[in-house]
This record gives sequence, structure tokens and C-alpha cells, in this order.
Amino acid sequence: MNVKNNKRRRESQEKIERAFIERLQTHEIKDITVSDLIKMTELNRSTFYANYVDIFDLADKTREKLENEFSSLFADYDYFNERTGALKMFKHIKENEIFYKTYFKLCYDEKFLISIYDSKRAEKEQLNNNLKYHIEFFRNGLNAIIKLWLAGGCQESPEEMAEVLKAEYRGR
Repeated sequence: MNVKNNKRRRESQEKIERAFIERLQTHEIKDITVSDLIKMTELNRSTFYANYVDIFDLADKTREKLENEFSSLFADYDYFNERTGALKMFKHIKENEIFYKTYFKLCYDEKFLISIYDSKRAEKEQLNNNLKYHIEFFRNGLNAIIKLWLAGGCQESPEEMAEVLKAEYRGR
């Protein structure tokens, strides 16, 4: 019985996702084939298609999974203590460097980027007049900092990166 969340199906999905992420480190998404992944996982082609429509569906589901992981990281985020939250975020990114490199590689249409925003803080600082611009500016700046840090192999410590973010946000 192939129930959506049975153990065997989840294990197959995880194997396929791991192989996909591994392959993405050395290949562009357009160059990855179902055959590549099947060989790497030693699963049947039908197992792949029972879970995904195609490589791009796998990419979307992998990206969604990474976004959900990131969002759950901030479920109890202290919005009024940005250093703690930023430090938590940068530690998580450093511990999961491959996943974040993969995530940004899967953001092939820039609408899918890490997006956290503190609306309580914006209200406190009366940023509501131009809130949509402020959110866009912050989101793109945050993503640029993270991408640059990842591209450099996360050489700076998470603590240093939290300070960079704090300095850029001018301690507001």
C-alpha cells in the first residue's frame, strides 16, 4: 500500500532528495536527469514518478521543504532582539551550508528567497508608510548577504555575520 506518508515512501523521497541535492552541487538543474537520480539511489523510475512529476517538481518540493525548515526556525523568534535571531539564523545556515547553497540554486525565479520580516518592529518604528519598499529592501539585502557568505564558504563566524546584519540595519 503506497500511502502518502508511509515509511518506505518517505525513505524513497529522502533518498531522491539527497541524490538531487548532491547532483546540484556540480550540475545545473537543466542538466540533471531522472536517470541520473535513479542510478544514484538504486530506485526504480516508477518510484521517482510516484513522487514527482519531473525534475522541476522535485526542485520545487525540495525548495518548499527548505523554506518550511527555515520558517520553523523562526517560529519562536524574538523580534525585539535581532542579534539573537540573526545569530540563530546564521548558525543554522552554517550548519546546513549545502542545503542553503542548494536553496539559492533552486531560486531560479527570484520570487523565492528567504523572507523573514518583523511587522511588529516596523509598526514600532512607524515604517508603515513605505512598508512594502522597506520589506523588499530588507529581503533582498538579507539574501545578498547570505549568498555572499555562502559563496565565500562561510569563512566568517555566525557571530560576525550577525554583527554585519546588525550594522547594516543600523541597530534599529
